[in-house]
Amino acid sequence: MCRRQSLNFLYLAAISAAAVGCGTAPPTGGGDTSGSGGPLKVVATTGMVADLLAAVGGDRVEVTTMVPQGADPHLYKPVTNDVRMLRAADVVAVSGLGLEGQMGEILLSLEEKGTTVISVGEALPEGELLMVVEEGHDGAVDPHVWTSPAFWSGCVDAVVETLSADDPDGADTFKANGEAYAAEIAALDAFMKEAIATLPESARKLVTAHDAFSYFARDYGVEVAAVQGITTESEAGLADIKALVDLIVDSDIKAVFIESTISPRTIEALIEGAAARGHEVALGGELYADAVGPPGTYEGTYLGMMDHNVTTIVGALGGEVPEGGRLGKLGAGEAMEAGSVEAE
Repeated sequence: MCRRQSLNFLYLAAISAAAVGCGTAPPTGGGDTSGSGGPLKVVATTGMVADLLAAVGGDRVEVTTMVPQGADPHLYKPVTNDVRMLRAADVVAVSGLGLEGQMGEILLSLEEKGTTVISVGEALPEGELLMVVEEGHDGAVDPHVWTSPAFWSGCVDAVVETLSADDPDGADTFKANGEAYAAEIAALDAFMKEAIATLPESARKLVTAHDAFSYFARDYGVEVAAVQGITTESEAGLADIKALVDLIVDSDIKAVFIESTISPRTIEALIEGAAARGHEVALGGELYADAVGPPGTYEGTYLGMMDHNVTTIVGALGGEVPEGGRLGKLGAGEAMEAGSVEAE
């Protein structure tokens, strides 16, 4: 289960000490580099955050994503190279709200040494955050805020403000970029509403591997059910599988979905369980829940990630969507345009 802000600090201290003991001291970092003509060095934990920082920062930032492609941010523990990279950054950007459950102490240590650390999710209105109703996590905040584009757009201004503070000369650029990015997100949100409206209300049921789509469900009127809870640390039990099989059969659900950062075996168990009950349910496709798609592709951007998700969901459940998504780019392998995001 997700342990909010419960990083094992001794573990990270040992990593840092090991790096020094091997004769490679972590680089000193922090501070505005833009004054000398170089871009701000930004390290973002996830691809969604990296895309946001790159879109707002443009040429004035150099963004690196820390959590590797396909890795689960709920479970990811920083390694030696991550610690070096974080210590060398001017700005460290996290999604926050407990998503990066293994990083709490290292983030505190970075703030103490003067590195700018922004938790983009914590810029959102507290009253609009969803609370978890789940054994062991009752009262915790659901961190998957990016699954609602309109809500995620509320993080833009905080990023503009943070980058402007570290690079005042770029303030006008950051503001213009932020406004343009917010407009793109608004266009995506409109497309998603139109696409989901093509589904009969009875078909608006999304079954996934873990409970990452509550904000999506709230904004688009979709009922969501998942094998695992808000985090991915615990294994699904037989009772969980049986309950979802019952839902699939009783509700005549036509498709279920795997996620890019989670093993497909639990979803495969649902398909097999439904088949044993005489109900055929298809594998609707792979969704990007806790990570963007492959680097260098349209799906590897936040806009492409969400375009892919809604196009995959609506198409599999029987609605009407363009084959290539909102802009016709899905599956085209087009390079990213938001900014210079690097994957480590």
